[in-house]
Amino acid sequence: MNSKSKATDSIRLYRTAPHPCCYKTGEQAATVFVDPELIIDQQLNSKLSQLGYRRSGAHLYRPDCDNCQACISCRVPVDKFQLHRRFRKILRKNQDISVCRTKELDNTEAYSLYKRYIDTRHRDGDMYPASPEQFDAFIRTNTVNSHFFKFYKQNELVAVSVVDVLERSLSAVYTFFDPDLPKRSLGKLVILWQIKQAQRLKMDYLYLGYWIRDCQKMQYKNEFRPIEMLIDGRWLLLK
Repeated sequence: MNSKSKATDSIRLYRTAPHPCCYKTGEQAATVFVDPELIIDQQLNSKLSQLGYRRSGAHLYRPDCDNCQACISCRVPVDKFQLHRRFRKILRKNQDISVCRTKELDNTEAYSLYKRYIDTRHRDGDMYPASPEQFDAFIRTNTVNSHFFKFYKQNELVAVSVVDVLERSLSAVYTFFDPDLPKRSLGKLVILWQIKQAQRLKMDYLYLGYWIRDCQKMQYKNEFRPIEMLIDGRWLLLK
C-alpha cells in the first residue's frame, strides 16, 4: 500500500494500488483504508460511517477509484421505513425463526454455514473459495461495539448477521445465510429484523453498505424505502 496525501481530521489513510474490480468487469478499482494501527471505537466508526466508510474485519475502508464512482453508500432512516406488503409476507413466512445474540462466534456451525453461502452465492467473487482464515479475519474479527446475531429454524442455524452499534445508528456489516432456503428470503428477513432493532433502540439509521446500480446482487438494498444515498458528499433521501 502507498500512503495517500489527504487525511480525514489527522487520520492517516492508505490507498491500495489499482486492481481488478470484483463488481465491474474490465474496470480497475482502488481502496482507501484507515490507519490499521487505530482502534476502531464507536466514535471513529460512527464518524467515518457518516462519510461513507465501511468496516471489514479489522479495517475501515471506502472505494477510491480513479474513473468510477459507482459504489454509493446507503442507509435506511428507520423512522421513515415503510413495511410494504412484500415485507409482511416475508415476516409471515419466517414466524418460526428465533434470534439470539452473542459477542463471540463459534468456528463450527457458523463457519459451515458461511462456507456454503460463499461457495454457492459468491463463486464469481474474490471471497471464493471460503477458508477458515478468511472467516476469522472477515467475520470473527470485531470491535467492542460489534454483535453477532444468530437466526435459528428450530435448532438449525440458518443465518448470521454481524452488526456494529454506532452512536446513533446500526451498521449491517455482513450477513450470510442458508443458500438452500431461497423461498424464505433470509437476507431480506435479516434486514427487516435489523430495522426493527434500530427502531426499538431509537436509532436514526441502519447502514447497508454500498449499492451499485448495475450490480444485480445489490439491488435488494434499493427495496428498503425510503433510503438515503451518499452522493457528492451529501446524504440524499430517495422515496
